[in-house]
Amino acid sequence: MRHNRSINHLGRQAGHRKALLANLASSLILKKRITTTVAKAKALKQYVEPLITKSKDDSTHSRRVVFSYLKNKEAVAELFRTVAPKIADRPGGYTRVLHLGFRQGDAAEMALIELVDFNEAALASAAPKAAAKKTTRRSSAKKAEAKVEEAPAAEAPAAEEAKAE
Repeated sequence: MRHNRSINHLGRQAGHRKALLANLASSLILKKRITTTVAKAKALKQYVEPLITKSKDDSTHSRRVVFSYLKNKEAVAELFRTVAPKIADRPGGYTRVLHLGFRQGDAAEMALIELVDFNEAALASAAPKAAAKKTTRRSSAKKAEAKVEEAPAAEAPAAEEAKAE
């Protein structure tokens, strides 16, 4: 039983696990989305979200703390230069895990983990939905019926006036 065991050890010793998560986190920050197993994606989410929160405060101390976790100078620079300004107003939930199905070789469950504010497709599809005015089918059907009823009624008096003359 897993009583009070909070982290997933991923079947690795502590040093190997830390190196794995540091490499996954660096790749996620540099590429903005990566494909991995579901277990690694969930562990990575717990690992990288506090680092992204730490990057909101651009100080020497926070850069050193983040570097001690990532161990990649380019990833730290990318995190503080491009990722942090984009997520500055977001209170949390910087990553999204999408399940992809099963890997063909060993049937491991695969997932796509991405930074939320860097998915252009999702951002582009969300903008038109907010701008479009929502109408229901019921109200448009009533308007169509009203126009159909008004049109013959408008033609009828004109026809009666023509007959009267």
